[in-house]
Amino acid sequence: MTWHPDIPEAYRNQIVTGDARALAERIPDESIDLIFTDPVYSEQALYDALAAIALRVLKPGGAVLCWSNGKWHRQNANWLEAAGLTYRYDFGCVIATGGAPMNGKIISKTNRIIWLDKNEQSKMRGYLADGYASVAWSRLHSEWTWTKNPVYCEQAIEAFAPQGAIVLDPFAGHATIPAVTKIAGRQYIGFEIDPTRAAAARTRLENTQAMHPLFVADQTELDLSAA
Repeated sequence: MTWHPDIPEAYRNQIVTGDARALAERIPDESIDLIFTDPVYSEQALYDALAAIALRVLKPGGAVLCWSNGKWHRQNANWLEAAGLTYRYDFGCVIATGGAPMNGKIISKTNRIIWLDKNEQSKMRGYLADGYASVAWSRLHSEWTWTKNPVYCEQAIEAFAPQGAIVLDPFAGHATIPAVTKIAGRQYIGFEIDPTRAAAARTRLENTQAMHPLFVADQTELDLSAA
């Protein structure tokens, strides 16, 4: 796969500082394979913007994967559906190493990835567990704080984005998803409105190594006719 020629060079495998709603205007129609992101769960305007971007820039068959949690995932999915996307499924990622307090009373131990698309056009190309339990993350640059499980993020990318695919994260934060996309050997575009977080994200990506391609052995049949 190659970049659409009209995607700006400044966007390609970069974190761009600015508002995703304005920056996305320079992305051509139907030029993105996967949108994978983690918006602020309580901000409906971000979900309206995410849906509008997705409906225009996703290729036919492209998917939206959107992180949420046990409290917000129904509301977040409803917002995205109301804005024009089609809900497909949500996958659970169990937090085995601790919980996130909500209102000081409930401990959330499950994050979710909501899968949506345009008119049920997308398909999983691989396997993604529902009810995945968090495991040690040490193999992936343990000096960084991962806001979401990077192993599960990588599995999601493998399941929904073919090799060479272009993954857009409109709300990149500290670049967990772009970093994992780079590790998985895919292309990425990241937008981040906060300049401090965007600078930290760029530093992180500079220190993230892409996956090296592995040798794949061919299986051939033996000629036993002369034996």
